[in-house]
Amino acid sequence: MLAVVLVLSITAGVSLGTVNLPFKRVWEIIFAKIFNKELVDVNLNEISIVWQIRLPRVLTGAIVGAGLAIAGTVIQSLVRNSLADPYLLGISSGACTGAVFMILFASSLFNIVLTGLEVYFAAFLGAMLAFILVFFIAGSSKGGLNPVRMILSGLAVSYIFSAITNFMVYLSQHNGAESAMFWMLGGLGGARWGRLGVPFVIVILALIIFMLNARNLNALLLGDESAAAVGVDIVKFRRFLFVASSVLTGVIVAVSGSIGFVGLIVPHAVRLIAGADHERVLPIGALAGAIFLIWADLFSRTVIAPRELPLGIITGFVGAPFFIWLLTRNKH
Repeated sequence: MLAVVLVLSITAGVSLGTVNLPFKRVWEIIFAKIFNKELVDVNLNEISIVWQIRLPRVLTGAIVGAGLAIAGTVIQSLVRNSLADPYLLGISSGACTGAVFMILFASSLFNIVLTGLEVYFAAFLGAMLAFILVFFIAGSSKGGLNPVRMILSGLAVSYIFSAITNFMVYLSQHNGAESAMFWMLGGLGGARWGRLGVPFVIVILALIIFMLNARNLNALLLGDESAAAVGVDIVKFRRFLFVASSVLTGVIVAVSGSIGFVGLIVPHAVRLIAGADHERVLPIGALAGAIFLIWADLFSRTVIAPRELPLGIITGFVGAPFFIWLLTRNKH
């Protein structure tokens, strides 16, 4: 059912916008491009809108949504905290710092003409730097990585990188600050066909790898002693999850900027419907995350068209009430 809804969501995402196109026309253009057939009585502007602008953007949204949902599911198991999300470990803040530095200062300091790829590469380097810092801080104790130290280390690193990012935006005044702020709040405006391959492969590989470890993830939710009793090497497995989820989050943030709450609300919604078994939660969550972000992006680019809202604002409006509900539902 979710696969069907995903196809319908992709169709709607490509069809709807400032210029609405019939669903049939959208698929005529897509199939013609895939099978290299000529299009008859089709406006060239419509072909450009569908194939060059909207389709890569919608597919990027699906990949990002799926990746954030997968990362959120794993991180909640990793730290055994139902209120955790992919940005808890400081990776997002590191990516923001790298990207904002490239946007605001790289052209003046290094005489670089930005094409877009440099920003993504800088964001990924910033994410990996944050990951290394959190890894060494959290793993510096004799007990190695444990949920509490990981959360605290992630928060500390996140605050450090956030302060650096805000300082850079403050120094730049109006020189590129608007572009930097839009990227910090997340968006899919930079989606291109050439930038789909890496995140798509990483998300698929991450889903497969985590699915193969679904049994150990289930055991980890029961606590360290229970997981060890069924043969899970807690230290090695937690280190593996930390590295894998950090790389996944780093790639996603490098593509889309900081889009919050998706990794929090989607895994929870899926668990309410499908239970806690990761063999179900991971694939269903990936599909649900893809669908959710496609519609969130569609809303962000149409609600005040022709202007576009950052995706982080839309997901914040949806996610914050859901977060409050999670905090209060068990108060009695």
